[in-house]
Amino acid sequence: MSRAVSAPAPALAPVPDFSPANPLVEPHDVASWVDALRVPVAITGGTGFVGSHLVDVLCGAGLRPRVLVRDRAHARWIGGAPVDWVDGDLADVAALRRLVDGAGTVLHLAGVVRAGRAVDFDRGNRVGTANLVAAVREAAPAARLVHVSSLAAAGPSPSPGGLAPTDDPKPVSAYGRSKLAAERIVASLADDGWWCVLRPPAVLGPRDTDVLEFFKMAVRGLAPVPAGERWITVAYVADVVRALLAAGANGRSRSVYHLGEPAPKRLDDLLRELATAGGCSVRVLPVPGPVIAAAGAVGSALQRLGWRRMPLTRDKTRELLASHWASQTTGSLEALGLGPGTSFEEAVSVTWRWYRNLGWLG
Repeated sequence: MSRAVSAPAPALAPVPDFSPANPLVEPHDVASWVDALRVPVAITGGTGFVGSHLVDVLCGAGLRPRVLVRDRAHARWIGGAPVDWVDGDLADVAALRRLVDGAGTVLHLAGVVRAGRAVDFDRGNRVGTANLVAAVREAAPAARLVHVSSLAAAGPSPSPGGLAPTDDPKPVSAYGRSKLAAERIVASLADDGWWCVLRPPAVLGPRDTDVLEFFKMAVRGLAPVPAGERWITVAYVADVVRALLAAGANGRSRSVYHLGEPAPKRLDDLLRELATAGGCSVRVLPVPGPVIAAAGAVGSALQRLGWRRMPLTRDKTRELLASHWASQTTGSLEALGLGPGTSFEEAVSVTWRWYRNLGWLG
């Protein structure tokens, strides 16, 4: 089968890097939610992909959030942001108490996304969240706790229409089980505290390194994907940031929200739309499940030997080979006071331009 020939990339206006002075989400667009947040605001995972954009917006709006950081020298995107750093991680009970002491809002984004063993997911997600919840109980009992989970906690959908937040969770991976366990730790606050859970799907946007692999496939002109029809829900990082702020400002306690576009997309259609937005032509190549499973086994072995950020592991292939990663989001978006969000075309266009400006696509 011959490889598709890529069309010349269109001339695109540069997208500047983002910062508190130039956030991806304009502060005036979320001013009502920011003004309604209870302060101080404490954040875990603030140096990551979604968290860094959240910090940019809060700082751009004039707040000075507290941010948990393992190593300030590697604070990446927000190294120069006007925040109050709290040195430590989710295993550091004393640091978590300092982070949330007297906080009005706690936004919990930190967790383990990639690991070689189930115990590592459990330690980073369930145990880490348990430590944070214990700190909130002790040092910030009146705080609003917004926990960022994952669609992996709900599990794949048996139908393209997607899962509702009220459907029984059936995670298929160690990662998903650890995120569901973390949700249940948060829910253990019950009437003793205010909490809600957000379940984003795959999130794309500037600074991301996971969905980036789809963009690289588009540039190469060939996208190997699991064989069979698969429908997925995706979310743009700016819309996830808006949802976080809306949840902290006016969400309902003891609620679970699904985030992402209102209508799921077929995976092959999504890849072609993504490629077209970047001026590319991509051929979607169905790959048999056993081949993907074998690649995942090799990836897990290499990860246990010390290789980092393996794109495929046994755990990841369990998710890839599941049926549909689709969710019902309309009810959640309406409950949070959000509209349908950024169009897929606009989201991928901004992301293409940012990747190209930084040279991430070769």
